[in-house]
Amino acid sequence: MSQSAKPVRQGTAAPLSGVLVADFSRILAGPYATMLLADLGADVVKVEGPHGDDTRTWMPPTRGEVSTYYLGINRGKRSIALDLRDEDGAEVARRLARRADVLIENLKPGGMAKYGLDFDSLRRDNPGLIYTSITGFGAGPGRHVPGYDLMVQAISGLMSLTGDPDGPPYRAGISVFDVMAGNHAAIGILAALRHRDATGAGQLVEVNLLSSALTGLVNHSSAYVAGGTVPYRMGNAHPSVFPYEPLPTADNDLIVTAANDGQFRKLCEVLGIPEVADDPRFARNADRTAHREQLRPLLVERLVTRGATEWFEALVEAGVPSGPINTIDGGFAMAERFGLDPVVIVGEGDRAVPTTRHPIRFSATPAAYRLPPPELDEHGEELRKWLSRVEEAESGVEGTDHG
Repeated sequence: MSQSAKPVRQGTAAPLSGVLVADFSRILAGPYATMLLADLGADVVKVEGPHGDDTRTWMPPTRGEVSTYYLGINRGKRSIALDLRDEDGAEVARRLARRADVLIENLKPGGMAKYGLDFDSLRRDNPGLIYTSITGFGAGPGRHVPGYDLMVQAISGLMSLTGDPDGPPYRAGISVFDVMAGNHAAIGILAALRHRDATGAGQLVEVNLLSSALTGLVNHSSAYVAGGTVPYRMGNAHPSVFPYEPLPTADNDLIVTAANDGQFRKLCEVLGIPEVADDPRFARNADRTAHREQLRPLLVERLVTRGATEWFEALVEAGVPSGPINTIDGGFAMAERFGLDPVVIVGEGDRAVPTTRHPIRFSATPAAYRLPPPELDEHGEELRKWLSRVEEAESGVEGTDHG
């Protein structure tokens, strides 16, 4: 655990306070989205099957006997275990959905309809519901294709761009499109809540991994859509900018990104070769990209005279973007060095869990980390009682509507 991890501040007003999220999602994209919403104050109820979210068993690594995968994307939530194949369980789920401001699910398209939990069924009793569906390939002709991140990395073209030019394609080191789709789901939910604030009407929000992937390929997508060019693997090189890749030093490789003419001139000055910036072959970015094979050895000849850390300090001081290639522990150490406080502790005592800080900072309504990742059905009894009390109150029976 990071030595700078800090207990989190409690009791701060949150922007999504009062928003109830019924989270029927599992694995990564949906749980990541709902964790972000929980950080912003939403009351997230994680609905799990009798055996729990799949990621509870995705190990190693573990913290104690709990999967760190599960811990990393489920803070701030309450858990209730429901067997939707059992009518009693499905009815509790429907009662929760009727109370929710937001419902998010990532079953196969049509999967929720079997339990009366589809958008059309629920909006009759809950017209303000924001119903968010995450799929792999949409609800149309691709509805039958399972949606796993690795499949989308392959199908979208990302893997064709990752790896050495003469080597095999590679997957990204993380489930990048699950995370991206989770972010898109959170954005969609926030926009739909804003619309509901203005009109009172809920809506269906649909996110699919392939669409998230194609927009996430950004310049490569544009190269094909706008330019008719199919990009190819270039290892760590950039198709449109040079230098913009790792270069060897006396000890380790260093990322050097001189993305404009001013940065390139500063790079040459720090390296002690100012004349290279005046060479017409390297005067503009387009020239440097066209003549990268001539320029690279000139840069490397100087870089190998000092170590990566020494060059990093000198280049950053001069305003040239660069960075060492760290392992994960080095990445957290760098964030600590820059005062980003990357680790927060959620929960208390035996339930305290170090977790990665929410990525957005707010000056007035900071993220809050109220609950550690829940144990399976940890809050099932209290949630069932709350639903019963709410319904009793609405039917005129004495009770309360507070959880």
